Amino acid sequence: MKKIVLLVLGIFMLMGGVSAYQVFIYAPDTLAIGMPLVVNGTTTFGIGTPIDVVLYQQLTTSNEVERKVAYVQSDNTFRVVFDTTLLPVGIYKVEVAASGTGDSINMRQVRLVDRSDEIILTSLTTQAFSGKMDIDGKIDGDTNAGVQIAVIGPDNGVIYGPMYVGTDSLGGFNMVVPISQTGDYEVSFTDADGYIGTRTISIINGHETVATETTGTTNTILSAHGKSSRDDPIYFIVQPTGDGPVTVSTSSSVDWVVEYVDANGNLQTVNDQGDTAPEVIVTKGADKPLYFKVYPYKYSVSAVVYLYAENADSIAVSPTVPGVFGTSPLSDAETTKSPLAAAISVAAVCIAMIYVHLHRH
Repeated sequence: MKKIVLLVLGIFMLMGGVSAYQVFIYAPDTLAIGMPLVVNGTTTFGIGTPIDVVLYQQLTTSNEVERKVAYVQSDNTFRVVFDTTLLPVGIYKVEVAASGTGDSINMRQVRLVDRSDEIILTSLTTQAFSGKMDIDGKIDGDTNAGVQIAVIGPDNGVIYGPMYVGTDSLGGFNMVVPISQTGDYEVSFTDADGYIGTRTISIINGHETVATETTGTTNTILSAHGKSSRDDPIYFIVQPTGDGPVTVSTSSSVDWVVEYVDANGNLQTVNDQGDTAPEVIVTKGADKPLYFKVYPYKYSVSAVVYLYAENADSIAVSPTVPGVFGTSPLSDAETTKSPLAAAISVAAVCIAMIYVHLHRH
């Protein structure tokens, strides 16, 4: 009888010992797709104990996505990392499959979100190798704030950042990163709310091709760029699609002046925004090439300017000064009238001299 009592007490003590083991896991409530899902945990299990961690997608039922085994470290912690790159948005959960009892927390819910459409990359996605890479664009909602940018090179090494870059009143940013080789560069963006997403810029030998990054509409934004100063302005040629208005805008961070010939052949000058926002021009009913002259407002500035065109078939830097900027219509009129004006002036002088001569005699 005593042996039975001792056996029962031993079983209860064993059960009590098992219930003392605890597992606590920690994971973010929300995570952007593409970021690693890191699950950290603590436990009272012994060093080297295998911990089974499972990632589930929660639809109408829980579907297992991936399972990983972590081992308890000397400080009673464990850690696993799940790759979220190819996962769809939605609600997920991470769970320790076999945990202790008591007040353990062995399950956490995680919501995966996609923020990549907040990135509007306006620089060329394919650029000719020149020793530098242009990264220009806009982060939707990050006005007058900043975005953290990091660049990973073709050899999978970090060549820039992470570094915060200021954004203007429209969320725009522009920067130049030195590079030493051709290949695909992965550019990642993170703001105060966390990871946003990545874009790939390809550096090739040869000529640049036009970017095909869109702004969420059916229209494609084309771009071209070059260096400009007051003494040496840059000229662009934009070929409209002929279907609706053409929207043309400059890059920001420099106070640019834009001269252009509108659809009616009139020369216009635009300088409304200063250096905090791009100059924006909308031309209506254009079907023939449009010409733009861009230069900085300050004589001391010499910088690269981008010109973006929406609803256009092409945009390019003009190798020569377009004829429309050679002489203005007013100058032509003055040139046409100048012989007559000179003749009238001479006649007036002669008449005055005759009048004075007659009155003296």
